[in-house]
Amino acid sequence: MSWDFSTEPEFQAKLDWMREFVRDELWALDSIADELDMTAIDTALRPMKDAVKQQGLWAAHLDPELGGQGFGQVKLGLMHEILGTSMLAPMAFGCAAPDSGNSEILALAGTPEQKRQWLEPLLAGELRSCFSMTELNTAGSDPTLLKTSAVQDGDAWVLDGHKWYSSNASVADLFIVMAVTDPDAAAYQRATLFLVPAGAPGLEVVRDVGSMESRNHRFGRYGNHAEVRYTNVRVGADAVLGGVGNGFLIAQHRLGPGRIHHAMRWIGQAQRAFDMLCERATYRFAHGSLLADKQTVQNWIADSAAEMHAARLMTLHAAWVMDTQSSSAARREIAMIKYFGARVLHDVIDRALQAHGSLGYSTDLPLEAMYRWARAARIYDGPDEVHRQTVARQILRGYRPPVDGVPSEHVPTRRAAARERFADLLLTVTADE
Repeated sequence: MSWDFSTEPEFQAKLDWMREFVRDELWALDSIADELDMTAIDTALRPMKDAVKQQGLWAAHLDPELGGQGFGQVKLGLMHEILGTSMLAPMAFGCAAPDSGNSEILALAGTPEQKRQWLEPLLAGELRSCFSMTELNTAGSDPTLLKTSAVQDGDAWVLDGHKWYSSNASVADLFIVMAVTDPDAAAYQRATLFLVPAGAPGLEVVRDVGSMESRNHRFGRYGNHAEVRYTNVRVGADAVLGGVGNGFLIAQHRLGPGRIHHAMRWIGQAQRAFDMLCERATYRFAHGSLLADKQTVQNWIADSAAEMHAARLMTLHAAWVMDTQSSSAARREIAMIKYFGARVLHDVIDRALQAHGSLGYSTDLPLEAMYRWARAARIYDGPDEVHRQTVARQILRGYRPPVDGVPSEHVPTRRAAARERFADLLLTVTADE
């Protein structure tokens, strides 16, 4: 199967517009975001969202009948590469996590009434959502261990549990909650997704959890991660999303594309750090020459360029496999870009920060913030170790131990077989001697 690397001129023009728009508008807003509350940020974003919609780039991950563009993963990946350079750009383009993933599963599994009540206003940017799965006292890398429960009571369900790191919970209007409905079922059929409106009795957003990435930590900020308690939260049967026992299956539909988008945003972030590294090399003078003349800095630049190029091609290839085959067919490729891309992001930012010395470490450049954000990339959407295990297991399925216990490349064994096979030739050579 061939892979076409080209981008049609019409879409390339859209990408060119995005690149200029994000740099001119979103980078400027990012620089003062810490001084603004969410109301002010929403006000600033409103005309930007209108401009994006006029370009036909709003919520591009969804089908046209849902208000999106129906773009495949390759096009979405190229868009996210640009969006990754700005903290607020995904909001301006209607594809911010967790809203983008939540809208995808609502589109996939929601009933007509659920789509009317939640999906349509979510796509219109009129509400925000939270995906509430991770728990404080169970391993986030193993969702089969979840303890939050949902018990049926007549026509209703009663949810009880303690969640942790629920993104955007303190500003969300809708919570998509994963809870165990049948603890005795098979591991991946135990849980169900529920739609819980903010303000439901028993739903408590305890706090926004401080982290490395939120230096100026304040409650109720977009992008925060919250601790949430569900105490006898009662919802109707119409709150079940996608059927009882299908929680894990549905959740997987948001994780595959989400990881591709993450990886492409990381490339955009890495490119921004790379540009700062290269610029620094052209003017910083130390120990008799510019940094550009130092072999170490030259190695940093060359290695960063190669690593970013590799990560970009790997990610776009994974997106292409999804577009042409399926999400499950791209499972290994998606797992690889998750841990490889996270490492590239960290390493490029680290080199750029090192080249800037105290200036890079200070808050006068965005590198220190980018460095903190990069560390989280190795954890969310599955830690690196789990993705490496996935890749290794899939690769190892194609191998078998040697029947006789002798390695297949064992030279003495191969030599003996070759001597037997080419006995006549060896006799000829011996006779000639």
